[in-house]
This record gives sequence, structure tokens and C-alpha cells, in this order.
Amino acid sequence: MTELSIGYSPCPNDTFIFHALVHGLVHTGAISFAPPLLEDVETLNRWAMEARLDVSKLSFHALGHVLDRYVMLASGAALGRGCGPLLVTTPERAGDDPAGWTIAIPGEFTTAALLLALYAPGHGQAEVMRFDRIMSAVRSGRVDAGLVIHEGRFTYQAQGLVCVCDLGRWWEEETGLPIPLGCIAARRSLDASVVAAVEEAVRASILAARARPGASLPYIRQHARELDRDVISSHIGLYVNDFSVDLGEEGVAAVQELLRRGRRAGIFPHSARLENER
Repeated sequence: MTELSIGYSPCPNDTFIFHALVHGLVHTGAISFAPPLLEDVETLNRWAMEARLDVSKLSFHALGHVLDRYVMLASGAALGRGCGPLLVTTPERAGDDPAGWTIAIPGEFTTAALLLALYAPGHGQAEVMRFDRIMSAVRSGRVDAGLVIHEGRFTYQAQGLVCVCDLGRWWEEETGLPIPLGCIAARRSLDASVVAAVEEAVRASILAARARPGASLPYIRQHARELDRDVISSHIGLYVNDFSVDLGEEGVAAVQELLRRGRRAGIFPHSARLENER
């Protein structure tokens, strides 16, 4: 039996996806998992730079930097339409020129930061902070604007903020493709049969969660920062979809386009692979 280390975020989409797997509710064959580490995705991104975990949730931005060490799984991804990060500010600043803004980003290696760099090269100063602190920083005036992700998509208006750019919509209009946000990746050094078993276990866990969505709710609420049931449901509905079950040709094309654009912009190493060969 091969025991693997695993990490994912405490956000509802990840705890929904992994509930069945980490609670022994799906068959995992000849592999098993150590107790999971639940961390903010930027922490996981930085751990990937050190190749710390066998299996990890990653932003696609981070994946572009570690393709020599990690391979993307076809299951478990957060990818879709109408689900990208939002650039928000206060109503008073909404009409200002954002070129000189200080913009809070939820991590240097998040896909939100990558999309902002692709959308507005040379934009104003970026300030990194944890995603759940961004809206309060915008409200207080500590920063001029911020990129909101996760539950923030559903709560920014209640915080008195306005959206000045939906970066996911921009991406879709630019490429015609869904927006790739995050994925599950496994070490390339693992045997191909182990990687395949992980991929199937993640897929089985998603299908189990979809079959009995209420079963995972206590686990989700145990880790969620926003406990409103409607917000949790909306979050899962937006980020866990058919692409999560299997990326398919369209999903892979979207990921490859993001990696290509990141490379052309000089964000990813020139040696980074675009292909997802194992």
C-alpha cells in the first residue's frame, strides 16, 4: 500500500470534492492518503515550489512554474464559465483610472494574479494578502482595489463594493474558452499507475459527493469561512462541475492556452512544458 501526502484548500469546492475520499467512502485501490493538510491555496502553491506534497491543489498559475515536478490530473479541477476573479473597489473609486491603483491580490502565484497581469500588463502596484482579508482592506482604504475569489464572488456587494472588471468574462471573450482556475496535481516522480489511481479516486470522490450532496455538508462547514448555506451551495455549484469530473478536450485546451499566454508574457519559465504527458 502506497501512502501519499495530500493537501487542498478549506474552501467548499475542495472539501466537497475530497470529503468521500478522505473519509474512506470510495475505493482507492493500492494507494492510501495521509491525513490531509488544509491550507490556503497560496500556501499550497508555495509548497509546490518545494515539491513538498505528493498530491496537491494548485492554482494553474503555480502549475506553470512546476510542470517539471507535477502533472495535472484530469479530475478535481476548478474550471468553467462565469467563475473568474473579480476586480472590486469602492463606489467612490469606481470611475477612477485603475492604472495607478494599489491592488490587493490573493497570492503571487494565484491564477487571479496571472489573469490581472495578462489583462493589464504594468498595472498599478500589487499587494499580496490572504484572500479573506482583501475586501476589508478595500473598504478601509488600505488598498484601492482588490481581486476577490472563492466566496467573495457572492458577498462583495453586501460589503458595499462594486465590480469594475470580471477577469473571467474577459478571458472568455478573448479566447472563447472556459477559465482555468485551479487543479489537482501529483508528483511526476510517482509511478504512472499511482498517478492514475489518484485521478480515479478523486473522480470517484466527486461522483460520490454529487450523488449525496448533503453528506459532505458538516465537513464543508467545519472548514468554511462563510457559513451561510446558500453561499456554500452557490460556491460549490460554480466551481464543481463537469470539468471537475474530467477536463476533456475543451478543458485541456483552456489550460494549454493559459500556459501559452503566461509563457509569452514572460511569466513562466521557457522550459515549462505545455503538454501534460506523464
